[in-house]
Amino acid sequence: MGDVLAGFHAAWEFGSDSVRIRYERGIRTPKLFQALGERRIPLDAIEGVTLTPGKRGTVALRIELRPGADPLMEAAAGQLKESTDPYRLVLPAERETLAEYYADELRTLLTESGPAERHLVTAPEVPLQFKAYDGKASFDGTAVSFRWFWTGASSAKWKAGDQRFPVGELSGVEWRSPEVFEGHLRLLRRDAGGAAGQPDQDPAAVVFGLGYGPVHESLPFAAAVLAAVRSCAPVVVPTARARRDPADIAERIRHLGELHQAGLVTDEEFSSKKAQLLSEL
Repeated sequence: MGDVLAGFHAAWEFGSDSVRIRYERGIRTPKLFQALGERRIPLDAIEGVTLTPGKRGTVALRIELRPGADPLMEAAAGQLKESTDPYRLVLPAERETLAEYYADELRTLLTESGPAERHLVTAPEVPLQFKAYDGKASFDGTAVSFRWFWTGASSAKWKAGDQRFPVGELSGVEWRSPEVFEGHLRLLRRDAGGAAGQPDQDPAAVVFGLGYGPVHESLPFAAAVLAAVRSCAPVVVPTARARRDPADIAERIRHLGELHQAGLVTDEEFSSKKAQLLSEL
């Protein structure tokens, strides 16, 4: 079709094999849209398209994706608010006829339905990182790293130490929106047995909070990790570990000592963890 339909916060370009969505970067544009920037949706990833009345004199054109076609929506698992749905284009009501025309044209090009065998929409680009309440999460495309904050991490996480999870050791990702109670990002490990514990006690999870782990940072992160897991990306293990900042090590030993004095860490655990931290200098 090759035409462009512009709405609030985004413009859709209809091609012969895809719909390209370009999101605005205005101050009123949802931060998730700004983080995504642009998305190309192959037609074989689309199951349907709807046009419904919106609020305050608007209509909404929405692409319905096949289950499993997009790592972003798979990670979101239905938790996104309507206002931050990246595949919903809001237009003034007077453009309803034009929107219906494009919806009909798009429907005639759709041939696939049902669950997709693989991701058809490209995942957000790496590297990615964000700050959770209890640590900093980083993903370089081959492994996820959690570095704990002494001000927020539980004693269980502090004793476990900073974590690194190669993609090959993971089976999936669990994302719970920071806009609900107990928001978190948890890595699902292939070798993990039994039920997972509380996220604030699980070294394979980071927890969200007010201002920590916002949707526009943590959801693209979860989607990128999920896509890497699904594609069985090769694992690259560094041959040498970079030396840590001495001031950071000293601060961690000090906090470990506080946990020891409070009786939350045994003598043996204190000695072992202190030796581990000193070995990183």
